[in-house]
Amino acid sequence: MVGIVRTYTTIGIDGQQLTVECDATSQVFAVTIVGMASNAVKESQDRIFAALRNSGWDAAVRRFTINLAPADIRKDSAALDLPIAIAVLQSIKQIPVEYLTKTALIGELSLDGNLRPVKGVLPIALAAKRDGIDTLVLPWENAGEAAIIEGLQVIPVTSLKEAALFLRGEAKIPPAEVDRERIFSSLNAFPVDMHDVKGQFQVKRALEVSAAGGHNLLMLGPPGSGKTMLARRVPTILPELSLDEALEATKIHSVAGYSKDFHNGILTTRPYRSPHHTVSDIALIGGGTFPRPGEVSLAHRGVLFLDELPEFKRGVLEVLRQPLEDGIVTISRASQSLTFPAEFMLIASMNPCPCGYFGSSIPNHPCTCEYGAIQRYRSRISGPLLDRIDIHVEVPSVTYSDLASLPSGDSSADIRARVNRARAIQRERYANDGIFCNAQMNSKLLRKHCALDAPSQSQMQHAIDKLGYSARVFDRILKVARTIADLEGLAAIKSDHISEAIQYRSLDRKYWG
Repeated sequence: MVGIVRTYTTIGIDGQQLTVECDATSQVFAVTIVGMASNAVKESQDRIFAALRNSGWDAAVRRFTINLAPADIRKDSAALDLPIAIAVLQSIKQIPVEYLTKTALIGELSLDGNLRPVKGVLPIALAAKRDGIDTLVLPWENAGEAAIIEGLQVIPVTSLKEAALFLRGEAKIPPAEVDRERIFSSLNAFPVDMHDVKGQFQVKRALEVSAAGGHNLLMLGPPGSGKTMLARRVPTILPELSLDEALEATKIHSVAGYSKDFHNGILTTRPYRSPHHTVSDIALIGGGTFPRPGEVSLAHRGVLFLDELPEFKRGVLEVLRQPLEDGIVTISRASQSLTFPAEFMLIASMNPCPCGYFGSSIPNHPCTCEYGAIQRYRSRISGPLLDRIDIHVEVPSVTYSDLASLPSGDSSADIRARVNRARAIQRERYANDGIFCNAQMNSKLLRKHCALDAPSQSQMQHAIDKLGYSARVFDRILKVARTIADLEGLAAIKSDHISEAIQYRSLDRKYWG
């Protein structure tokens, strides 16, 4: 008798249905696994048959041939343990085959037959619903994540024996349920607020413009001026995380194995990733023998914060160019090519010099760096990378009067309300263009939506001719000016908007000119 079980694996961030087939013959015990299984899957046979034996089934007088179909997809997941074990039980007539026509199983087995949680459950649940699967049997710890998907019956089990009893109809296990309304009501709940930041009103304005248009931003200032504190509050002023965006971002974290950190099985706030400056290019972009998403993909729909930007290896920073330009990361290997989404806001910070006090007004802290050391420090950031950062803003030292005063300025909720209004204008403007914010405009859309009057053209001509800005910077200034006009609810870009947008590029000349 041949046992047939449906299961799933992940390819990139999407679920892929697999079929496990098991044929048993009455010979000396042996196990053969075919179907492009990795060594990790082939080695799992000892674990699976120990789990079967310790769960009360004796399969020592059979020869098993296990096929993982389709055979042209590489299998490299411990989540295949449970479906392989169930297929073995089917082949020795312990579980009826017909019970599993609309059922899929995933789970890793321990030697005693208990189940351990696995990665990638959310994309698997989405794929199961897409494929018309009615029931998904999986480890108890993963049930909350899969139960987010409506229309799919999620059966949580703790052991191989419990799963077998359920599939034989001898045990009634209620499907896992989650309170979706309560979960989604907690979306965008943050423990920090922009109101906590004292002073720095110009920087807060730059962050508001950045959030309203999806623009990348660089903060430059001395140590202790509040750059990191401000960056951590950027997600609080971004537009609300929609359900589709939450599922899309959670899929990436689930594949990477981070979904266990979510109390509700789903991201409830926009991702905020802050890798250390010692991060490798593979850890930042993604990759490996079996490609996995990197930090730029984990920041999808959220914020990627790079603190102390010049301390990152130059080669690591240069690989940011493709995701900053295209919003995706393509990783090619000999066997396959995978594309991970990477639409994030880059927030970066740096000191103006190695000691951090060049140009600072802090008493008793003069800059001690030599001119050559300052130039070498700044040259670690390439021109092409700087051009891809729309807004550059200086973060001055905080004065005593600011520190001693009560918190002032708008709260995150107030700023977010203005950002939402600006984003609503942009969604309507780009409804037929496949983009969502001003930072994503191409040349054609720039010409269509960023027409300038005579005073604005004069200002732009001065910026290009006198300040030596590149064509890419010219486009960035137009995009930022378009966002500033949207924040004011104006259809046309005015000269004031151009002036403010040019001001956000003044550091180009002050520090890199």
